Amino acid sequence: MNFAAGVVVPLVFAGVGALLLFSRREKSQLYFDAFVSGAREGIETAVKLFPTLVALLCAVAMFNASGATELLAKIATPVLSALGIPSELATLLLVRPVSGSASSALAAELLSRVSPDSYAGRCASVILGSSDTAVYIVALYFSAVGAKKARHALPAALCVTALCAVLACAIVRWLMT
Repeated sequence: MNFAAGVVVPLVFAGVGALLLFSRREKSQLYFDAFVSGAREGIETAVKLFPTLVALLCAVAMFNASGATELLAKIATPVLSALGIPSELATLLLVRPVSGSASSALAAELLSRVSPDSYAGRCASVILGSSDTAVYIVALYFSAVGAKKARHALPAALCVTALCAVLACAIVRWLMT
């Protein structure tokens, strides 16, 4: 069995890879050529998106450094409490649509303060798993395709993010009782 795992399996994978790379996709195009062409287009797209990404990251850093996040969290706490969302999650909910890494850092900090098995800890974990960085995705995808009119996309994405937070906390509460 160790022989199969150590020698045969890698040879099978290498053989399938070589077959795909050097076989013909259509009448004249090799899979390898199609791969190289796709990689070239991917690099061109990444170069086009780089300025948008840098601007978005700078805006997020400036927003967080200004203290606006904490101010908005204090304002949003009564509304969140009415929706059944722990007040400890206010900052996380404000940052999550904008920055994935910042929201992960906030969640790690939250989980070090409260128990991961607490209601707030479980809600934070489910929210991180059930939502994404809506502002980042809308900005990046619309920039990638060159779309100028994202009028309804961002409000819809933010509404879905809010719905994810409310449902995540409701489901956690239901499962904990």
